[in-house]
Amino acid sequence: VRLTESGGGSVQAGGSLRLSCVASGRYFTSGSTGWYRQAPGKEREFVASIDHNLDRTSYADSVKGRFTISGENAGATVYLQMDSLKPEDTAVYYCVSDRSTSARAMPLVPPNLLDTWGQGTLVTVSS
Repeated sequence: VRLTESGGGSVQAGGSLRLSCVASGRYFTSGSTGWYRQAPGKEREFVASIDHNLDRTSYADSVKGRFTISGENAGATVYLQMDSLKPEDTAVYYCVSDRSTSARAMPLVPPNLLDTWGQGTLVTVSS
């Protein structure tokens, strides 16, 4: 499977962006897809995840109430709606898919053990 992200860009604090992640190739309907982010000089951190049956989601505390993850086509397309953006949300955002990890479990799995990563898309929030 190949993951392609889009939708990144620059926005002022308080603004919104929507990221998209599209899976192509051999896609597994089991498991989940999530978003991670990595700011300069920091480790990659979990943001949100959704089961491929679109039944359950998980969020990092730092984005709860501001970000919404959703999907369609059995999770082959996953979105991250980001509202009330803050400068500290500035990072490269990565889409990741894993055939055997649930949305609830994804934040507990070391990122290097997850199956497939996209190339990332840059989000810059200015104050």
